[in-house]
This record gives sequence, structure tokens and C-alpha cells, in this order.
Amino acid sequence: MATTYLELTNELLRELNELPLNATTFDGAVGVQQHVKDSVNKAYFDIVNYEPQWSFLSAGESGTTDPMYGNVSIDTVAGQRFYELKPSSDSIINDYGSIDWDNFYITTVGVDGESAPYTGKNLEYCTLEQWKRFRRVSENKDDADTQSFGVPNIVIRSPDARKFGLSPIPDKVYKVWFYAYNLPTKLSLHTDTLVFPDMYAPVLLARARYYIWQFKDNPQAAAFALDDYKKGLRSMRSNLLEPTPFFISDDRVRFV
Repeated sequence: MATTYLELTNELLRELNELPLNATTFDGAVGVQQHVKDSVNKAYFDIVNYEPQWSFLSAGESGTTDPMYGNVSIDTVAGQRFYELKPSSDSIINDYGSIDWDNFYITTVGVDGESAPYTGKNLEYCTLEQWKRFRRVSENKDDADTQSFGVPNIVIRSPDARKFGLSPIPDKVYKVWFYAYNLPTKLSLHTDTLVFPDMYAPVLLARARYYIWQFKDNPQAAAFALDDYKKGLRSMRSNLLEPTPFFISDDRVRFV
């Protein structure tokens, strides 16, 4: 069973020899109880914001056809350059938290009416500044020229970072895959659970203890808690992000 906001809070309250909360009293917490609740949330955000592309923030499962395609796909429209990254979002606060702009992939696999041999390739990321300096004038002329439409090979980020553009403009329907990661939301209800595996709950608790001991003006206890947090965070990075090859340590390469 996933660890709840109430359980995390009460574990810390018991350590402080304070009265634990329950489902009825949780929302009305005051004083030390409220400070512990706040510390849990601060610790939670420290962890989830430390790496915006944590695997547990993935917006969806990897591509159903090939897990390396991406976790989100959008179908292009012939003659249309720009597309919303998250069409269902009505506000920037509901958008994805992070986009991996270096891993956009375009293919005809999964497109209705398409058959082998399929088209598929990585898209080169062009920054907004590069596009404005070297491509905007010529490509604006191409917008109405259907002869210049074709298989895109470049992806562009819109100025508001809510859309992506393709160059050249698509000449037909393709699937564009990319990796997107959700924005974390704060713990609120007593039944709310962590987005990351329960085995890393001690990392959150260590960070929360750091804030609690700072509040209680106990620098030694805060330092111990901070050390525990840093060790736990390193473990999370090692296990949940790409592991460091065994021949690389502390940014130095050992030749074997």
C-alpha cells in the first residue's frame, strides 16, 4: 500500500513526541503539526523538482510500437507547422512540466493507411534563436508553398514553450513522438500518496527532518538529516535515472 501524506506526517510527529493526526483532525492542524505537514510538502517538492525528468513523472507509457519512440504522440496535419504539446491543457499551469527536446521522433508507423516500408527518423532540435536568425524569413515564405512541404527533419520550440513546430511543413499525416513529464502537484488530502516508489519515502522523511530541526534551532540534528537526504537522493538518481557506467566515477574516466 502506498504511503500517504497522513502516514508521513505522523511518523515525524511521533519522532517529536507530538500528538499524531487522524483523518478528522488532519485539515485543522496548527502549530507543530502544521509545520510538520509543511515540511513534508517542502521535502516532497525538493525531490520531485530536483530532476524534472524523473521516470515517475513520465506523462505516459513509452510508445506502444517501440518503447524508444517516446511516451506521447501527436498526429501531424498536412500543411500545418505548429502543434500544441498538450492539446488537453487550457492553461500553462496544466501543461507538462518538462519536455525532452532532444528526442523527438517522426514516423509513419501507426498512421492509418500507411504500410511498410515506413518512414522514421529523429528530429533535429532547433532553438528559437537559431530559427529566428537563420530560418524564419525563408520558412515564412514557404508557409503557402505546398511544393516545399515534405517529411520534417527539424523540431522548433514556440516562444511560449507550449507548442512545437516542424520544418519543413508536413506534407501528410505523421506521428511525432516525444518524451513529456508531468508537473508535480503538492500533497493536500490526508490520503494523497507519493508519485515515487515507497522505498524512497525515507529520503523524503530525511529532508523533512532537516526542515524541522532547522525550525527547532538544532543545527547538529539538521546536518545529520541533510547528510541522510543527500545519500538517499544519490541512490534515487542511481536507480531511477540512467546509471553511471562502472568505468566512470566522479567525472573521471578509468581506462580498462
